[in-house]
Amino acid sequence: MGVPTTTEPISFAERLRTYLRTPRRPRFVVELALIALSYWIYSLIRNAVPNREGLAIRRAQDLLDFEKTLHIDVEHAINHAVNNVTWLIVGMNYYYATLHFVITIGVLVWLFHWHPGRYRAVRTVLFVTTGLALFGYFFYALAPPRLLPGGDYIDTVLVHNTWGSMASGNMKNVSNQFAAMPSMHIGWSTWCAIAIWKFAKPLWVRVLGLFYPVFTLIVIMATGNHFILDAAGGWVTLTAGFAVQCMLNGRSAYKFPRYTPDDPRSDEYTGPPEEGDTAPVAGGPGDDQREPAAVSSPSP
Repeated sequence: MGVPTTTEPISFAERLRTYLRTPRRPRFVVELALIALSYWIYSLIRNAVPNREGLAIRRAQDLLDFEKTLHIDVEHAINHAVNNVTWLIVGMNYYYATLHFVITIGVLVWLFHWHPGRYRAVRTVLFVTTGLALFGYFFYALAPPRLLPGGDYIDTVLVHNTWGSMASGNMKNVSNQFAAMPSMHIGWSTWCAIAIWKFAKPLWVRVLGLFYPVFTLIVIMATGNHFILDAAGGWVTLTAGFAVQCMLNGRSAYKFPRYTPDDPRSDEYTGPPEEGDTAPVAGGPGDDQREPAAVSSPSP
C-alpha cells in the first residue's frame, strides 16, 4: 500500500511573490480608486512638509552655484528669452499647470485598455517613483528659481496672470512652494515617453512621445519652476522606481505580455472555463467579446 504524500503549505511570502509576478487583468474601479487615493496622499504629504523657507532658499543658491561650476546654469537665459514671447510663455504656463496630469492619465487609460497585461507593472513604476519623490520633498526642501532672492528670475505665472498653476498667485498658499527636487514633471513625462516608445505602433507617435520630456524640460526652466538639476533628480527617481518594480515583479515592466492569458485577445486564451473549472482572473469576458488577434493598439 502506498504511503500517502503530504504537500507543504505555501507560505504567505511565496503566495505574495506569485501574485506580484503573475500578469492579471486590472479592474477599472479598483484602479480608479487606487489612482485617486494615491494622488490624494501625494498631495497631502507634499503640502504638509514643514515650512523651511530659509533652508530651501540657501539650498537653491548652493545648487545654482554648483550648476555654475559645471557650466549648466541655463535656466536664467531660457526664462528671460521665452518670457519675451508672450504667446509662447503663456502657453508654457498652461502646459506646466495641466499637461503632466492630462497626458499621464491618458497614457494610463491607454495602457489599461490596450495593454492590460503590462498595465499593473508599468503603473507600479509610476506609483513607486511618485512615492520616492515625497522623500525628496520632505527631506530636501528646495526653492525654485523664481523664488530665489536676487536671482532675477521671472515668475511667469505672476507676470502674465496665468490661470491654473498651483505654483504662483493665490494658489501658492495651498501648495508647497519648496517641493522642487525632484521634478515630477520630468519623472512623469519620461515615464510616459518610455511607455509610448515601447508600445505605440506609429513611428511618428513614438518619436513625438520621446520629445515630450524634452519639451517639458524647457518648460520647467522657462517658467522659473525648476533648475536643470531638479530634472536630473526626476530621472534618478524614475530609475529607482524601475528598480523597485523589477524587484517586486521579477522582471521589467516592459517584458510582461500585452494580454493576460484569460483575455480573449491573448494567443494563450482557450475560451471560457468549463463548468467546474476555476474562473478566469478578474472575471474575463466570454467568447462573444473576443476580438480578432490582428487588432492593433491605437496611438495614445
